[in-house]
Amino acid sequence: MRPRAAALVCAVLFAAAGALGAAPAPGLPLPERMADTGGGSQLITAVAPDTGAATGTLTWWDRRGGRWVEAGSAPARFGARGLVEGGSRRQGTRTTPTGLYGLPYAFGIAPRPSGADYPYRRVTKESWWCQDNASRSYNRWSEPRAADCRAAESEHLITYDPQYRHALVIDYNYRRPVRGRGAGIFLHVHGSGATAGCVSVSARAMRQILRWARPGLRPHIAIGTESGPTALTRY
Repeated sequence: MRPRAAALVCAVLFAAAGALGAAPAPGLPLPERMADTGGGSQLITAVAPDTGAATGTLTWWDRRGGRWVEAGSAPARFGARGLVEGGSRRQGTRTTPTGLYGLPYAFGIAPRPSGADYPYRRVTKESWWCQDNASRSYNRWSEPRAADCRAAESEHLITYDPQYRHALVIDYNYRRPVRGRGAGIFLHVHGSGATAGCVSVSARAMRQILRWARPGLRPHIAIGTESGPTALTRY
């Protein structure tokens, strides 16, 4: 093949690869390989090996100088029955929803950690999280518990210690709740084992995350697997 013709073929192939969206280099930091990071300059990634796993890794990242830099990392736990695509999750399945979500506010049985400035709500004896599909307070903090929200279908937050000693609300099914899809999905402190659908880390890591998070930097959390249809890089 003549040199000019060879150069033309290479140029065409290069353009085609760009049009098809060539996969980013695997050596890039995880957020650089994601389809979306939420538009802010802070991000938490929670990654499990596959949808059947109940453990994985949680990492928090800062956007600095046009690139993502790891700020911290910790072992994480997921739902006892693994992970499932957020849009198809059903309540009571003990699965963690995959996807990219905002983090509206933090809360806890314990006081706000020193140095933290994320919006924080202190748990009292009157604090409940309504999970009753028939209630107007579905997937909302209720204090006191709403009259139409059955206690048996709600979480009395103060009884979840150490889990809710410190926690962040995950914006899963929160802003526009769909009944039956699930309620009360948080990033919280480890309990005795896998979660009922939340993501958990050690108490130390949870405090570090609350001190790191800045509302003005619009942190998000991305939950997914290493590969497959629920791969974190798809979100």
